[in-house]
Amino acid sequence: MHTMWKGTISFGLVNIPVKLHSATENKDVKLRQLHKECQSPIKYEKVCPVCDREIENDEIVKAYEYAKNKFVMLTDEELAEIQEENKERAVEIVDFVQLDEIDPIYFEKSYYLSPNEGGGKAYTLLRKALEDTGKIGVAKMVIRSKEQLAAIRVYKNTLVVETIHYPDEVRNVQDVPNVPEDIETPEKELDTAKMLIDQLTSEFDPDKYQDEYRTALLDLIEEKKNQDETTTATEKPKPNNVTNLMEALEASLDRAKKDNPASEEKKKAPTAKKATAKKTLTPKKANPKKQTRKRA
Repeated sequence: MHTMWKGTISFGLVNIPVKLHSATENKDVKLRQLHKECQSPIKYEKVCPVCDREIENDEIVKAYEYAKNKFVMLTDEELAEIQEENKERAVEIVDFVQLDEIDPIYFEKSYYLSPNEGGGKAYTLLRKALEDTGKIGVAKMVIRSKEQLAAIRVYKNTLVVETIHYPDEVRNVQDVPNVPEDIETPEKELDTAKMLIDQLTSEFDPDKYQDEYRTALLDLIEEKKNQDETTTATEKPKPNNVTNLMEALEASLDRAKKDNPASEEKKKAPTAKKATAKKTLTPKKANPKKQTRKRA
């Protein structure tokens, strides 16, 4: 199992070197978007709307938008310094509470804890103490550059970290629209609802639940594969050097014409002079009738 984080958990004078592992994984079926015409995957580019061009990663900086289009720039060095300061702090259990005192809305993500080298004895001590008291530990820790509030509890002989939302991260329930106030419920309807709940009550067995949508989608995909209903993305055409050269020459010529319009006028001017000169030098043909009259 991949180790995400290494550190120390402490309570009182007891220090436990531990490793953190993700306890859950997302198994959503990820679908790609293709161009309907050529079945090529759609590419998403980072484009600056002002410069009107694609931006490389080394051109991107981080900032906090404190008002509409108002930003505070933050350098990588400044962020790294804050992260380093937080990394140096050990994960300290600050309180022990009952698990049912924490509403499930606060829970975010689960991680397994395993002892690091030399931490087996202290790990077992904390696990046993939590089991005997029925308590969980509340601690602070930094995961992926974010300080997290966390609950440390026992799950099937293994210590588990449950990251917890801070109170200001949970939205005010009174902001939820259209929630009805207490409405008088007929006793008969309430009794019927309770009877239905009693009939459907059982012990929680997570193995009997499955993602039916995901299963049906995977079955459909497999069926299409078996029936050869597949497609292959069209390869991007390779650039033609000759075509690119001609386009570059034509573009350069057009630009030169725009940048130096006087040269075009000079080219046209000599042509007009030559035409005028030809008209001047061309002799007129003599009229034979006029010459005959003079001799007579």
